[in-house]
Amino acid sequence: MKYYVVIPAHNEQDFLEGTLQSLISQTLLPKKVIIVNDNSTDNTEAIIDKFTTNCPFITKLNTTSSTEHMPGSKVINAFTKGLALLDEEYDFIVKLDADLILPTNYFSEIATVFKTNSTAGVAGGFVFEKNKLGEWQLNHPMHKKHVRGAFKAYSNTCFKAIGGLKNAMGWDTVDELLTQYHGFEVITLDGLNVKHLRPTGDAYNKKAKQLQGKAMYQMHYGFIITLIASLKMAFKQQKLNAFFDNIKGYLNAKKQKTPFLVAPEEGQFIRNLRWKGIKKQLF
Repeated sequence: MKYYVVIPAHNEQDFLEGTLQSLISQTLLPKKVIIVNDNSTDNTEAIIDKFTTNCPFITKLNTTSSTEHMPGSKVINAFTKGLALLDEEYDFIVKLDADLILPTNYFSEIATVFKTNSTAGVAGGFVFEKNKLGEWQLNHPMHKKHVRGAFKAYSNTCFKAIGGLKNAMGWDTVDELLTQYHGFEVITLDGLNVKHLRPTGDAYNKKAKQLQGKAMYQMHYGFIITLIASLKMAFKQQKLNAFFDNIKGYLNAKKQKTPFLVAPEEGQFIRNLRWKGIKKQLF
């Protein structure tokens, strides 16, 4: 199968080479790779140039944006700019972070999913990060039917149906909700383990703390579901402040009449889906 990869990269000199080496070592190589050098001030561009010289399917795109590492907006802006350089003649498209090590069979396994399952819309493996003892362990903060935003693969038809990726915090939740709204499945593959070299959120700006609650408002969660989801998140992270930040972000977004990310009928589907999940966990 034919697949394209877009990699947003901002000051990734410590990780990018390992990511690209694992990408060009795949048993099924991508047809095109766009690396978006997003306002890097370190050695990122030199690393990209090293790979573009030897790999004709890799292209560099230099772009300028804010130096603030805000979750959602910065990375999706960069992804969108890279996507604009590609045609639509792919079987699946991949948004890939620049701080990962992929197993060599990663994309051949993903291709098999899309080739054998016409309803597969999103596919991916699982994140492993080093613990304090230096051991690689599963770090998948959501349910096991969720594909982390760091390595999401979308079928061509699904990507078009959901309208691409939303430029907001929560883009890697709303994409899967819309995937299901349009009748596609989210597929996760046990045993397809990706090494994440930098813990999630380490580079995020402190201004981002209320964006999760804002995203819940924009996805039409409603206050009760936001309350439940925020409690669950705070408990899982063992951070009480995360609960209050979420609620404050939600209420501020409502007060400011922030535009929604999804249409009312999509929002109704999302709320029904969320209530179904909540009831399943309770009963």
